Amino acid sequence: MSSDESVLAKGEAVWPQTARWGAVFSLALGVVGYVSSEMLPSSLLTPIAADLHVSEGLAGQMVTTTALVAMVTSLFTAAVAGRVDRRTVLLAFTALLTASNLLAAAAVNYPMLLAARVLLGFGLGGFWSMAAATAIRLVPMAAVPRALSIIYGGVSVAAVVAGPMGSALGGIIGWRGVFFALALFNVAALAWQVAVLPNMAMAAQSRLSTMFHLLKRPQMRIGMLGVILAFCGHFAFFTYLRPFLEGVPRFGLDGVSAVLLAFGLANVAGTFVSGSLIARSLTLTLALAPLTMAAAAAGLVVFGASPFVAAALAALWGFCMGTVPVSWTTWFTHAAPHEAESIGGLRVASVQLAITAGAGVGGVLFDWRGPLAPFVGAGVFLVLTFLLVYLRLLPPSAKAR
Repeated sequence: MSSDESVLAKGEAVWPQTARWGAVFSLALGVVGYVSSEMLPSSLLTPIAADLHVSEGLAGQMVTTTALVAMVTSLFTAAVAGRVDRRTVLLAFTALLTASNLLAAAAVNYPMLLAARVLLGFGLGGFWSMAAATAIRLVPMAAVPRALSIIYGGVSVAAVVAGPMGSALGGIIGWRGVFFALALFNVAALAWQVAVLPNMAMAAQSRLSTMFHLLKRPQMRIGMLGVILAFCGHFAFFTYLRPFLEGVPRFGLDGVSAVLLAFGLANVAGTFVSGSLIARSLTLTLALAPLTMAAAAAGLVVFGASPFVAAALAALWGFCMGTVPVSWTTWFTHAAPHEAESIGGLRVASVQLAITAGAGVGGVLFDWRGPLAPFVGAGVFLVLTFLLVYLRLLPPSAKAR
């Protein structure tokens, strides 16, 4: 039995017999709101920095702030929520998301905007820590990969919408107007979730001790490190993509919007082909995606002054990144199906720690050495991701190919 098969074989007898696809799609719509909110600073970085009189590197720390709060929240959500119906908990997080965007739209200074990002961190960390566990309770075992691809399809849709909307619409109604428009979208998502999410009472309470038990498993620690490295690389890159596009290939506003749109469309394609790639080999998918992204980062550092090359490599990055969340979530879900909320908390904490580190390191590098420096850091993170998966998770048969 391959390592893929041995991991997947552990996930039996925890899923319902009938699927609630309306509920799954309502969560995907919520994901569009969450991820768009998290990504907006990347496409609005320049006008936010100018309007609030801070550097672009400091403005990028909005991403770091949200990620840090989300990381802490994800670790404690399951334990603090106790036996509260998970429907109620998920709706509360979507309400927090809406409040965050309204506060951001009203922000008149940088501390006020950071406060809005803190609220987003609470909602984001709590929602993502329960997303995979909720999918398990909404669809049968055989439909879980499809449900996860739908939910994570919301990430890809956000990648398409948030970047172009932020840069293009921001030029028309201002960055505050963009946050307000997104708040209205989140109200619609909340209304749909109220209508279709079923009650999901808890038979037993999750405990923090479960997380520590999971951390004792060597494979679990390797998986968490892989997630951290992969997302560090991505957010060191993506957070500072707009300043790079404006400063190196020298795109104007329309050009930046077009590249971000290409990135998002490629990300959607990557998400929807990830299921077939995972069916062939989960760990091979986990290994090849970061390796290709590292090559794209190197290409942008060397040839990024060419608008065509910059656009093409940004799209390639988006495609590969589309496979990463689905692949790692599938790996974790099947590695510990009976501790889904606890493992969800650990996985989300790993992602948010990575966002904190990636955006933070990228900001320091940007202010120190300019717009190419974050891409160098991203490439290093992604090469380390590939090496970890190749050496510790990839089956010997796959290495021999």
